[in-house]
Amino acid sequence: MKKLFITSFALAISFKGYSMMRALNTAATGMATQEMNVSTISNNVANLNTTAYKKQRAEMEDLLYETVTEAGARSANNTMYNVGLQVGSGSKVSAVRKEFIQGAPQVTNNPFDLMINGQGFFGIIDENGQTLYTRDGSFNVDSTGNLVNKQGYRVFPGFTFPPGTKSVNITANGTVEVFLQGQVQPNVVGQIPVFTFINQVGLKSAGGNLYRLTASSGEAIQNIPGQSNSGRIQQGALESSNVTIMNEMTNLIRAQRAYEMNSKVMGVADQMLQTVNNIR
Repeated sequence: MKKLFITSFALAISFKGYSMMRALNTAATGMATQEMNVSTISNNVANLNTTAYKKQRAEMEDLLYETVTEAGARSANNTMYNVGLQVGSGSKVSAVRKEFIQGAPQVTNNPFDLMINGQGFFGIIDENGQTLYTRDGSFNVDSTGNLVNKQGYRVFPGFTFPPGTKSVNITANGTVEVFLQGQVQPNVVGQIPVFTFINQVGLKSAGGNLYRLTASSGEAIQNIPGQSNSGRIQQGALESSNVTIMNEMTNLIRAQRAYEMNSKVMGVADQMLQTVNNIR
């Protein structure tokens, strides 16, 4: 009888130690999740004044569960468990979602500053001839008269202003009109399209306010601005970041407190495990 009691006691201690190790691992996943959450929030705050920046949101999900008692399993000959018993193993960040809510307009009166009022992106041709996409319409003209972005990439499909250009007018539907010296009527040099995507959240950030299409985003759909649910172009204005500093600070406090609570859980589990180890 004494030997059976010792064996049962040892098994109980072993199970308790396993439970504490599981609690340590679970708390560790919670701390890692909140660390990623804080990194996402810090990136939003860092881009508070970035032109047309779209804030990001970390999305979490729970991990696998250990089923101790299955709901509906028999508890006796004629009864069953109405509620099961499952023990979770923590959480992880499953996605960081971009929120493409339009930012507030910032009037600059620069004729080469463009803003899309509504959905859509400008097309940008990089040095390899590939098309990237952006909401940042802070364009300029290079030494050869090409309309380019800050990195010197040409605006799709390519616009060259002739020598002697006096002024430039870009209409809401993207038509680029050039007024030359000594001419009353403008010359049309092209039309700026607006690109939309079936799943714009699936776009991949490439840095420099640029996005790349992915298999998730689908192919780019080229539109005349203002048609097919695409936005219209506003000349002389830029889109501000859609980050709200008060919301980000609130989310930061919540993430910090969650991190602290997970670290507290880890400390409590460590103390309980130490107590188990000191039993002789």
